Amino acid sequence: MSRSKSKRPRPSSVEAPSPVPPAPAAMSEPVPATPEPSAPPDSPPPSPAGAAAHPVRGAVRLWLAAYRVEVVLFLVAFAVLASFSSQRFLRQSAAPHFIYQAQSWLDGRLDVDPQVLPNLEDWACVRLVDGHKVRCEGRVLRDDRWFVSFPSFPAVVMLPFVALHGYQFNDTSFGVFVGALAVALFYSLLRFLAQEGETERNRNDNVALSLVLAFGTLFFYCAIRGEVWFSAQVMGVALTCLYVRNAVKARRPVLAGLFFSMAVLTRTPLVFAGLFFVLEALCPGPDRLAQLKALPSAWKPALRKLALFGAGAAPIASLAAAYNFYRFGKLGEFGHSYFYNNRVNADIDRFGLFNLEYLSRNIQAAFLKLPQVSLNPLRLSYDPHGLTLLLTLPLLVFLLVPRTRPRLHWPLWLTVAVCALPGLFYQNTGYMQFGFRFSLDYTPYLLLLFAIGGWSLRNRAVVAVLALGVLVNFWGAVAFRGYTEFVRNW
Repeated sequence: MSRSKSKRPRPSSVEAPSPVPPAPAAMSEPVPATPEPSAPPDSPPPSPAGAAAHPVRGAVRLWLAAYRVEVVLFLVAFAVLASFSSQRFLRQSAAPHFIYQAQSWLDGRLDVDPQVLPNLEDWACVRLVDGHKVRCEGRVLRDDRWFVSFPSFPAVVMLPFVALHGYQFNDTSFGVFVGALAVALFYSLLRFLAQEGETERNRNDNVALSLVLAFGTLFFYCAIRGEVWFSAQVMGVALTCLYVRNAVKARRPVLAGLFFSMAVLTRTPLVFAGLFFVLEALCPGPDRLAQLKALPSAWKPALRKLALFGAGAAPIASLAAAYNFYRFGKLGEFGHSYFYNNRVNADIDRFGLFNLEYLSRNIQAAFLKLPQVSLNPLRLSYDPHGLTLLLTLPLLVFLLVPRTRPRLHWPLWLTVAVCALPGLFYQNTGYMQFGFRFSLDYTPYLLLLFAIGGWSLRNRAVVAVLALGVLVNFWGAVAFRGYTEFVRNW
């Protein structure tokens, strides 16, 4: 494929985007700075007189008073993730697909200029044959159209930064920023649930569980890499936190729908997480069976919430569907059926994207693969197809024997089930990866199940299991060699 020097982007810049503190709107409206259960009281906000004299400064102080723990968590997570990202932090990754998509939009085109593609890994190529859109095969033709083969919302988020930095925008440092923001948002969600009486966790417990998400799950290595696959997974976690917070008891259906659509258009498996809102709207409990039986005579409030949820999700979902139809001729096609020269094409052609044929290898990747130990020489390694969740997320064992089953127990479990099961029938295990990275889509729900499950974080068995998770994922953050290393030999 020929390249035009005039259109080829310059080498990646070492400039990283300057972190911006998370805005209050991203965490929903601020809550009063009241202490959580068993937590020491917060510092009092500035006096009204001072706030009146300096309105901007006063507003910032009030915001920091309400979210000071989130800010500290963000800064700590950002510092640690950036440190483990190491030299990657200063360079654009080798799979910056979302940057190229955003730049194409800014250039006034909906496809990606083939002259500037950084590689041919996981791009969708569409060829028009007898009026039908088909996957490109063999030699690349002049009229072939190239697209990013993933949901587009991460490119939307990157758009203003790409407008400033062009093709040289650093997606790796941006991923670290989003990862740190996700940790703060998860704490904000836990704090909200405690204030609503959904959990009995205090501030220290919520901080600890947020750090478990950051460094005791597969989130750790995903957040430090950049690259199209991992960037989407990390952003999906952040948007899940915003969605769940607004979906609890279906109190903010429009916002829940908006964040739900953002999450789905970042990671398509999260479409199944919509069940959580449906359950909260139809039968929030505690007597769910009675509420379901009463729906025929009292359906209007539930229908109104579902309609508002749909209204919140519709604008972005409609744009995405139209974009998919323009690219691939199908409303729900994001591009995986049009992979160019990809190792999975044979399976997709034979069995489709989802099939029972894939179940065995996905179960192995998620639950059965163990570390590989060599004695001569002594060496510990992992299978890039996967690693058992019992090591990468060992607190799963406590979810099977909860000490309490509060109101959110079954909605969270059902959400985990509907999000996890389709992935077990998917054509790809997630290769190359450390652990079964697709589990990150429902990891926030699993951690919420632990938060409501009644197990004390001071229990010795719990401490040991959480320490094991941190140790294993520390290994993953240090040892994992992915596409960037193999392409650039870092």
